Amino acid sequence: MKISRTGAIAALATAAVLAMSSCAANESATPGSTSTASESSLSGTLTGIGASSAATAQETWVAAFQTKNPGVTVNYSPDGSGAGREAFAGGGADFAGSDRAMKPEELTAEALAKSRCDASQGALNLPIYISPIAIIYHVEGVTDLQLDADTLAGIFAGKITKWNDAKIAALNPDAKLPAQAITPVHRADDSGTTQNLTEYLQAVAPSIWSYEPSGEWPVKGGEAAPQTSGMVDTVTNGTGTIGYADASKAGELSVAKIKVGDTFADPTAESAAAIVDKSKRLTGEGRSANDWSIELDRKATGDVYPIVLLSYAIACQKYSDAGTAERVKAYLSYVASEAGQQDAVKTAKMAPLSAKLSTDVEAAAATIS
Repeated sequence: MKISRTGAIAALATAAVLAMSSCAANESATPGSTSTASESSLSGTLTGIGASSAATAQETWVAAFQTKNPGVTVNYSPDGSGAGREAFAGGGADFAGSDRAMKPEELTAEALAKSRCDASQGALNLPIYISPIAIIYHVEGVTDLQLDADTLAGIFAGKITKWNDAKIAALNPDAKLPAQAITPVHRADDSGTTQNLTEYLQAVAPSIWSYEPSGEWPVKGGEAAPQTSGMVDTVTNGTGTIGYADASKAGELSVAKIKVGDTFADPTAESAAAIVDKSKRLTGEGRSANDWSIELDRKATGDVYPIVLLSYAIACQKYSDAGTAERVKAYLSYVASEAGQQDAVKTAKMAPLSAKLSTDVEAAAATIS
């Protein structure tokens, strides 16, 4: 899917009030805009490729940004996090959307040599989108399901194969669990959602989940589905299926509660944002002063939900082309702003960045040149 100026018209048509309010609320706050949209000095095309989890949010941001900056065409293709990082590093995109930050070895001048960056200045990981990852399932007669980390790891590792397994039954004494085979569904593409789920399983259930965190599914067997929409469709149309997806895309599917401490947590926007605020920023190791990579604390307790994706915009610190730099800076500054975050909350049901993190990321985006 490519979100262009033409495609954005549909988003504006279905969310006219949002577009109008965004225009009014952000008229003076968005870089590149002055008192009216017609006075924006920005022009040209901006190309992004990446995370499908944030597709709805990107549609909203594109529509609102183009309303304020009619000389700019923004194209965002939600082809997956891995595809986004690859396109950015290879010079195929101005920015990437990724459900994990780029690693230090991906930020070196050598790794960015083919990108649109001044490679000597590196690249930035800027958090823009927080969402819980829902454990979605389709089991006839089961609408309430509770799982702990070990049991979830056992299911996805292929060690728990029946829905009436004793471990699942012990967590769900009132459920009528069928003697049905479990069909775990995983992403077929290199996915930031997979990366975040496997990070959680490795951190919280290491005795069961022996695989390193990865964007590529490490376990043989089960069914594979491309991108978020493919995952949701496969779980929906299967029997005895279980998978994982951005919670905002779960639709009518049943969603499991996950054990945190002594309670079971729902994947809400509030509980997802809470774990980000309890996590630490990564510094050093080749990351610039303006990089905002965050290491999520998967073991945090309290009013949190632990299976969370924090999606990043990946951009050059310095671009080879000054016009590209201005467009990226303006777009990402709006996306990270309080107004941009609230615009997307209304449509994507995401968790907004906290006020402090929003301010910090917007300030980092403003350093792009």
